[in-house]
Amino acid sequence: MPLAIAAKSPGGPDVLHALDLPTPAPSSGEVALRHTAIGVNFIDTYFRSGLYPWPVEQDLVLGSEAAGVITALGPDVAGFKIGDRVGYTIPNGAYVRERVIEARHLVALPTDIADEIAAAAMLKGLTAHYLLHRSFQVQAGQTVLFHAAAGGVGLIAGQWLAAKGVTAIGTAGGAEKCALAARHGYAHVIDYTSEGFAARVADITGGKGVDAVYDSVGKDTYPGSLKCLKTFGTLVNFGQSSGPALDFKLSDLAAGSFTVTRPVLFHFTADADYLKTASSDLFSMIENGSLKINVNQRFDLENAGDAHRALEGRKTTGSTILAP
Repeated sequence: MPLAIAAKSPGGPDVLHALDLPTPAPSSGEVALRHTAIGVNFIDTYFRSGLYPWPVEQDLVLGSEAAGVITALGPDVAGFKIGDRVGYTIPNGAYVRERVIEARHLVALPTDIADEIAAAAMLKGLTAHYLLHRSFQVQAGQTVLFHAAAGGVGLIAGQWLAAKGVTAIGTAGGAEKCALAARHGYAHVIDYTSEGFAARVADITGGKGVDAVYDSVGKDTYPGSLKCLKTFGTLVNFGQSSGPALDFKLSDLAAGSFTVTRPVLFHFTADADYLKTASSDLFSMIENGSLKINVNQRFDLENAGDAHRALEGRKTTGSTILAP
């Protein structure tokens, strides 16, 4: 039977265990997939730990992005055929060798986009897309701050920002990660392990601040992120790798008539037109060389727990892939 990796109950990486799950026949509007590559993301750890609500009582199969090959079609599926290479991003269910999924979530992969690149880019690349085009629509000439610049989303965002003519300031932990971010579009990189990022942003911008801060760290960075904004600036919080910012108050925004937003990728990709357009934009940027997707860590599916430990221990850069 096909292998799946599930969390027995909310907790640390040790709750992950292997299951043999039969792959059901696809129903109306569904297809069966054989996975070829699976992405690992912080959202997987949020579900595993219980930080995000569970949709099941126990044995939650994690994983929010993957690429694979269609092996069977259910009734009423249009636009796909057996043998098509596809990618997707939805909450949970990807840590499996085979699965059934609704066809509406799938996008066809261009011939020159490798499965591993697609699995590394669907969630992170579409996250970068909605951040820069919907949550705060950046314009050439603006300056923004992006936390976790050496992570999977951060490296994609840095390149996309540079292509748009935006001055990007990134934060990263340690000289190696800072150098990596600098090679991927960031005009300035701040090592948060050795200097305060808010003070450095003030130095870089001559005290003016930035038009927007993209923050996936949360609790540890939230107060400093607000200090980095210019008047009428926007804080885009899209994650909480250090925990949620529980001390947030609406009155905090009065310091500069700030705007704050907490967008979620899957609200955007639920719109079929957005999914199609954004995926096309992403693949085009990869194909023309504007975006390089960095797969810097690879684990066997059976070792998903080790991948989670590396991610949460900040031992990774770029994207991490599970091989099914």
